[in-house]
Amino acid sequence: MYNKPLATLQLVITLGALALSGAARAENFPVASLDLRSVDQEWGEAHRDKSVDNHELSIGGAKFSGGFGTHAHSTLRIALGGHGERFTANVGVDDEVGSRGSIAFKVIGDGKTLWESGVMHGREAAKSVSVGLEGVKMLVLRVDDAGDGISFDHADWADATIAMTQGKPETIAMPHEAAVVLTPKSPPTPAIHGAQVFGVRPGSPVLLAIPATGERPLEFSARGLPGGLKLDAKSGLITGVLEKPGVYEVKLRARNKLGKSERPLKIVCGETIALTPPMGWNSWNVFGCDVTEAKVRAAADAMVASGLNSHGWTYINIDDCWEGGRDAEGNVISNEKFPDMKALADYVHSKGLRIGLYSSPGPKTCAGREGSYQHEEQDARRYAQWGFDYLKYDWCSYGNIAPRPNLAEMQKPYEVMRAALAKAPRDIVFSLCQYGMGNVWEWGAQVNGNCWRTTGDINDSWYSMSGIGFEQAGHEKYAAPGHWNDPDMLVVGYVGWSANVRPTKLTPNEQYTHISLWCLLSAPLLIGCDMTKLDDFTLNLLTNDEVLEVNQDPLGRQAARVAKNGQQEVWAKDLADGSKVVGLFNRDEDEATVKVNWSDLGIKGRRGVRDLWRQKDLGKCDDEFQTSVPRHGVVLVNLSPAK
Repeated sequence: MYNKPLATLQLVITLGALALSGAARAENFPVASLDLRSVDQEWGEAHRDKSVDNHELSIGGAKFSGGFGTHAHSTLRIALGGHGERFTANVGVDDEVGSRGSIAFKVIGDGKTLWESGVMHGREAAKSVSVGLEGVKMLVLRVDDAGDGISFDHADWADATIAMTQGKPETIAMPHEAAVVLTPKSPPTPAIHGAQVFGVRPGSPVLLAIPATGERPLEFSARGLPGGLKLDAKSGLITGVLEKPGVYEVKLRARNKLGKSERPLKIVCGETIALTPPMGWNSWNVFGCDVTEAKVRAAADAMVASGLNSHGWTYINIDDCWEGGRDAEGNVISNEKFPDMKALADYVHSKGLRIGLYSSPGPKTCAGREGSYQHEEQDARRYAQWGFDYLKYDWCSYGNIAPRPNLAEMQKPYEVMRAALAKAPRDIVFSLCQYGMGNVWEWGAQVNGNCWRTTGDINDSWYSMSGIGFEQAGHEKYAAPGHWNDPDMLVVGYVGWSANVRPTKLTPNEQYTHISLWCLLSAPLLIGCDMTKLDDFTLNLLTNDEVLEVNQDPLGRQAARVAKNGQQEVWAKDLADGSKVVGLFNRDEDEATVKVNWSDLGIKGRRGVRDLWRQKDLGKCDDEFQTSVPRHGVVLVNLSPAK
């Protein structure tokens, strides 16, 4: 006879046994037991069972014996093969930073956010994480800053554990990328490059080298060159003085035994200079305070020997730490590392290059050297006497003069120095460096700045470079010829901020993104690497004339973000010839397809598509263009009406 209650009891027991059997099959793996060398982080190194500063893990006063400590920004990729069951952890800011630090944790499975903490601050209690991993093949543990920089962002993944139904989790190192050179070599036939517009004030000396590639020797000529200027036919150097305002249409020509090249140049004699973003080199990101006159001379030599000057690179800029003190008359003097500033400027000018230097509106510079406070006119005269062409003016100790500045107080020191520079008998590009305070992009042009920093300092990490670059969306309406948003210097090649230089930490694709985005942004292009260590890949980044022309386009428009789909972004810039340059960016951790619709660009009809890095036509498209873009990479194209 069938006993119904007994059968039900047996079924419950059987199901319970199966459940217990399944639970028993799941094995727990502490994340700290995995290879943590695969953690990619912006500062420091990940530590097993310790904080990033190698202390006991501690969050909100609670101690944890297991887990790992890292630092924003950081990413750890873990392969699960679809056999993960659950991830658990307690997360927060490590107590070693006190109340400082602000962090956001994120758990991502196959590109989808499974859990996020929101912003967490120092001394807050840990937040518990428990997310299912069914079917997830790739688990990513992310730590981001909270939009306020990475200082003190010490992050703990305490008790981090992965339960697996079978197999073991494995950390995955960031994929290796070959440094593929995309830029074709310049042909031996002549080609003139560089800006097609040049601004100079009446009465200021002109020093303008015609950038040109091609087999040497080249012979240069110019039709329509105004009186007061002369051209050296062998060097291509235009010098002289224009006394009266005016606009002059000039036709430049370069010739060698293989042919000739012509290019228009508009010379505008008026009150606005830097009609295209400055291009050159700055000493800080490579040498920091270890800069010397010898290193600056070597940079100028390398600018010419490498051929960078043939592609429009012009400025050799000395950052902080050249200053000594003041003489008995109050004139600023250089220190022992720079024995003769005028001789140095003359040397750089002899190469057909221009030269810049650095000061602060406060009593001291960022490195504690002599600032310009209450010596502005005296310093401006001194810079002109020495022959300098560019001034980076860094806020630094002016914060002691105006500790909680309102808008007028932010503007005042830059207005004072701009007025002093206006009295100098030479053109000096004025670069405001105050890290975006008070939305400087809204008023930088009002104080006659030629460019203004919109951000804090850049470093050579993906998180720093991409965070700065892609945050420029919305600033485009404030950029125009003579007035440029500045997202800081370039971090390609060998950098170091000291005497110890090393290769940039940016991957090859990240470096392509860096240069492409800065060119789209019409940003000043200031190389921050050791110019004596330029390899083929770095030269490829810095000598692609079709890419550089995006930056130097005479229309002077800054690109805008026109589309965003998760981690894929599309930025577009109008050019003077009526075409559009479009950057298709992939900020994700894996290769992705990125698409731009003509409707996003406000255009219609068939368009020719040209890959600017490869300098190659890709065909014609009617309503959209899409392409595969590598991790952290870009495809940069020009869209022009199809013929």
